[in-house]
Amino acid sequence: MKLGTLCYIENNNKTLMLHRIKKQNDIHEGNWIGLGGKIENGESPEECVIREINEESGLILKEPKLRGILTFPSFANDDDWYVYLYTATEFEGELRDSDEGVLKWIDNDKLLDLPMSQGDKLFLKWLKEYNIFSAKFVYENSILIDYDLTINA
Repeated sequence: MKLGTLCYIENNNKTLMLHRIKKQNDIHEGNWIGLGGKIENGESPEECVIREINEESGLILKEPKLRGILTFPSFANDDDWYVYLYTATEFEGELRDSDEGVLKWIDNDKLLDLPMSQGDKLFLKWLKEYNIFSAKFVYENSILIDYDLTINA
């Protein structure tokens, strides 16, 4: 089991996205995604998302908001992934290049036009509809074959 974080940062009706085109053997290669990564030993999800955003973008998050928990059974290398999903609007610092891809502020009304995993398109919509939710996404060969959504207050 792997634990991770994922964050979508919004500013002026745009969302910061990462186009994954730089890493070798990247399961997300060619897709646009939010920023985040693996939780390290002894680290809380909040500490992880703040660290990962800073490492990947140079930005320092202020008060990331937990919005959901995403479950991906047997996702990469047959590992189950549990991902804490965050949004943020408060940050400081200057955007810098990422080792993992190209960072770009995308107009919110254009997000779903980007190449991304099928599940990402679903939970990006849910971020607009629900305060907090839990979802499970089942993929086979990078194709979404099933999902389940639980809406919390």
